[in-house]
Amino acid sequence: MRKSYQTDVVIAGAGLAGIVTAYELLDRGRKVLLIDKDERERFGGLAKESFGGVHFIGTPFQKRLGIKDSPELAYRDWQSFACFGENDHWPRAWAKFYCEHSIEYIFNFLQEKKVKFLPLVNWAERGLFSPGNSVPRWHIAWGTGAEIIRRLIDALDAHPKRRNLELLFDHEVDTIETTGGSVSGVAGKDLAGGEEFRAAGEVVVASGGICGGDLGKVRANWCSEWGAPPQVMLNGAHLYADGLLHDKVASLGGNITHLDKQWHYAAGVHHPARRKIADGLSLVPPRSALWMNALGERIGPLPLIGYTDTRWLVESIVRQPGGYSWQVLNRKIAARELAVSGCDYMTAFAKKSRALLLKQLLFGNNELVERLLRECPQDFIAAGSLPELVEKMNERSLFGLRVDLSTMERDITCYDEMIDRGRAFFDDEQLRRIGNHRGYLGDRLRTCKFQKILDPGVRPLIAIREFILSRKSLGGIQTDLRCRVLNRDGAPIDGLYAVGEAAGFGGGGIHGLRSLEGTFLGSCVLTGRIAGRTIAGE
Repeated sequence: MRKSYQTDVVIAGAGLAGIVTAYELLDRGRKVLLIDKDERERFGGLAKESFGGVHFIGTPFQKRLGIKDSPELAYRDWQSFACFGENDHWPRAWAKFYCEHSIEYIFNFLQEKKVKFLPLVNWAERGLFSPGNSVPRWHIAWGTGAEIIRRLIDALDAHPKRRNLELLFDHEVDTIETTGGSVSGVAGKDLAGGEEFRAAGEVVVASGGICGGDLGKVRANWCSEWGAPPQVMLNGAHLYADGLLHDKVASLGGNITHLDKQWHYAAGVHHPARRKIADGLSLVPPRSALWMNALGERIGPLPLIGYTDTRWLVESIVRQPGGYSWQVLNRKIAARELAVSGCDYMTAFAKKSRALLLKQLLFGNNELVERLLRECPQDFIAAGSLPELVEKMNERSLFGLRVDLSTMERDITCYDEMIDRGRAFFDDEQLRRIGNHRGYLGDRLRTCKFQKILDPGVRPLIAIREFILSRKSLGGIQTDLRCRVLNRDGAPIDGLYAVGEAAGFGGGGIHGLRSLEGTFLGSCVLTGRIAGRTIAGE
């Protein structure tokens, strides 16, 4: 026997975009079946594990800090980073809509659900060769991504029409059904009990991207300009972001675009929990650390530095010997600047402890440094001297590559000597950018003041072995501005919608080549709200 469900709308995927879609549909009196392949305990998907930063334009927080922002400036920045192609009509339209409506559709919605944001706006992705964020726009949720999900689930549970929502966990959707040329429902199986099921209704695909699973689809769609993907790559995406429903949509004639545009991070280390194959933890790279290749050479000629252009960092590293890198720093830099892009390790934010956050800002996050050294010993190394550090690095070198002590010592000494000469004589792009970053209060609090690496008073020295970490698909199922899935001729497929990462966060690729950060969570909220309104006939 196959179990059957009859509803108005079936949502395949209970991450952030799926939750928001369900909420909008409940608001409009629709019956909703929300299905997820994961366990109930992981309700909320990858957003639940995130740092919780959201990209907004024109918030009260920006205005109080004297930040002059506008939708026009934001859209100009977005296009600069996206490098949209000639035929990217829908990605461009979605990007413009985001910039013009981030307050109305995203900020106000989250505030109404009691999500609070820190008053100090962060400044990510400033740009390197072309403008990125011209001003700070990255607003961190107080409580991280876990708090965003918690508040939205609470809002669902408290909804006056909650009886119209049914939740199914441990259920895999593996078929999208059609009747008379229109999408009419889904089918799949109960992973816990093995029973098959089908559900009739209009269908919203909210199943995430292709960067999880076994990384097979990531490698198959790797950006050809970067050459071959690295031999070792870590998985920072959701385990069930496997692209299964992308394939099903394609079999119905849906247009899948830009899968070679992927958002990876440059500073991944092995996750101590080992929840999946190649499980990775994404570090927020310290700006004052020196980025070295597997031979101990400082990567250049333009030195790598965080908060500028993440895509450039990744592209530079995959071209290096071995396709991995080292960041070399000391305890003072680590305590002041090192962070993790996830809620489990950012305890002050996750626990909403103002006292702990103030302590970390004043004295550094020493607890985090100790924890990472303890829990990630294969990638984190501490030593009292540079020769000892290099010896330990070589114990962890891969593919027969070895760090050369004299080369590393030369490059670090050159950097330290320039700091000794004084800021007026800085001729190093990393030092110049650190000086520029420290001009903004939000960065000055978390950036050392021209800290030498080999300073004997702030040891031990630390080396972090880092790998490319997969995170997000920037491409996906093409949609119009009403979240309707489009076929290869550009016409909507009746009864089928896509939201969030499954839709390339809007239009099959709202970000183009690069994200301005915070636009992932923001786009999930935006597309979810629009899909709900579209299905309800608004």
